[in-house]
Amino acid sequence: MEWYLYPAVIGAGFLCGFINTLAGSGSLITLPLLIFLGLPANVANGTNRVAILLQNVVGVSSFYHRKVLDFRRGLLLAIPAVLGSLVGAMIAVNLDETTMRRTIGLLMVAMLIIVVLRPRRWLEGRPALINRNPGFFQLLIFFFIGAYGGFIQAGVGIFLLAGLVLGAGYDLVKANAVKVLIILCFTVFALVVFLINKQVRLEIGLILAIGNMLGAWIASKMAVEKGAAFVRWILIIVIAASAFFLLGLSNSIRTLL
Repeated sequence: MEWYLYPAVIGAGFLCGFINTLAGSGSLITLPLLIFLGLPANVANGTNRVAILLQNVVGVSSFYHRKVLDFRRGLLLAIPAVLGSLVGAMIAVNLDETTMRRTIGLLMVAMLIIVVLRPRRWLEGRPALINRNPGFFQLLIFFFIGAYGGFIQAGVGIFLLAGLVLGAGYDLVKANAVKVLIILCFTVFALVVFLINKQVRLEIGLILAIGNMLGAWIASKMAVEKGAAFVRWILIIVIAASAFFLLGLSNSIRTLL
């Protein structure tokens, strides 16, 4: 990789880590960049996990020291997500990417409507749910979210936030803390699958991780200091942008112009 590409990779990693920690879909920035650098799509997918792993080590540590991380319950919800991620990573080369992107885009639109129309649910959470052990339905939801995360990673944070707020009762700040813990757990196992299949460029992943870690540290600090209302607006912007990109609306606009 040419020397002048290093700042671009680190800068993209910073945006990815910042967006991922506050919302999700940051990998929609880094995956295209890695492919632009000449990595095959599957190798870009695997290489990106190195940066995601280290990003979430920083995020978990930061949220834990700020005393907003529900560590025990987060680990319980991480178990089905880890199992799902192994399944998703192993089938990553067998799905129709175009259909998958459009389906995710439509889900993003539906989630955007929920976030906009029901703000109190996202800002206040439901404390009664937090005190319960996860039920079968919750575990199933997190298994499928983990499977998606193992498959492609991009957007998994948004689906996890939805599960943690709407299904587990957290407000957005505490949900973000648990989210990064869950992603850290299943990324470890997904990365192993990609490493075994020789689909990781470790040196590029570590350069990317410099930016991801810095972005995660700043974002976790802002999440706690500015509160759930700030995180909700970031979430709305990220979901809208992700849906716009995944549904191919940007290409349609370019065609019209």
